[in-house]
Amino acid sequence: MPDTPYGAALTTGAVARRLGVAPTTLRSWDRRYGIGPVHHEGAKHRRWTPADIAVLETMCRLTAAGVPPAEAARTARSAAVAPSGPPGAVAAAPAEAPTGPDAPPDGPADGPARRPARPGNWGALPLGRVRPECRGLARAAVRLDSGAVDALLGEVLAAHGLVTAWDEVMMPALRAVGRKWETSGERYVEVEHLLSWHISSALRRVPARPVPPQPGPPVVVACAPGELHTLPLEALTAGLAERGVPVRMFGAAVPADALDEAVRRAGPAAVVLWSQSRATAGRALVRRVGGMTWGVRGARTRATVMAAGPGWAGAPVEGAVQPASLGEALRMLGALYGRDLPG
Repeated sequence: MPDTPYGAALTTGAVARRLGVAPTTLRSWDRRYGIGPVHHEGAKHRRWTPADIAVLETMCRLTAAGVPPAEAARTARSAAVAPSGPPGAVAAAPAEAPTGPDAPPDGPADGPARRPARPGNWGALPLGRVRPECRGLARAAVRLDSGAVDALLGEVLAAHGLVTAWDEVMMPALRAVGRKWETSGERYVEVEHLLSWHISSALRRVPARPVPPQPGPPVVVACAPGELHTLPLEALTAGLAERGVPVRMFGAAVPADALDEAVRRAGPAAVVLWSQSRATAGRALVRRVGGMTWGVRGARTRATVMAAGPGWAGAPVEGAVQPASLGEALRMLGALYGRDLPG
């Protein structure tokens, strides 16, 4: 390549791999927001210099934090041209984009027209109206940016608490990714797996309150036989541990006989059975667990059974309580211990 001011610059594909975004996203940012390379080789080929890439890195960092792309682009461009100042100085914040029903989702009313998402746009998840943190989490997951995903999860848990983080950030992002891969073949499966893994890791980092020396009977939580979706139970387990409630988590697809043995050995105050789909929601299992007793003759006891998850929806489950949310499940279980467990 000739010795030009952009002789050491990178192609769009190389920059996309470096930043973890799709090449079509970079072209879209260039077309819609002016976040593009200063130099082109020939009529079409973009060549990105270190200065161009620095603007892109700012753009990626802001969108991962939930900033709308149009606003992130203005900030990234402003930072690139802002004069240097004293250490710690920052560029002035850009003017706020108009809001309201007539404003486009990603930019001001007088900005570039938004074009429909194309199959190559890997950032177009069906999120709807969600918290900015949720939008940022989804964008970071689509870019497979593990560091940003971890940072965002830690921030939202610290700022809003477990229940809000789960209900309003984690679950909407997971649902959006799930809907996307269901309609796009197998393209988004890796995004869902990465996001699920990091959410699971974040839930296990939620600080647990020390259990009292005489904690009383634990809560047993398990997926119904054949059920593999454990994340909701991991959130419940984290919430109980955070509040100092003894809990025994048995994970995915627990066979009925193994569940019987676990209940008999643990002598729990409650058994939570999670079912994601009707195919795994066995009502006979609820009756079986609810009928189990233990203890000395004349003072036998049994556990409260909680049927949790969408698999049980549609009709009451005889012999079980049915929480509608994580917060409600925590409050119901707290009542068994005679104390408040706020959601």
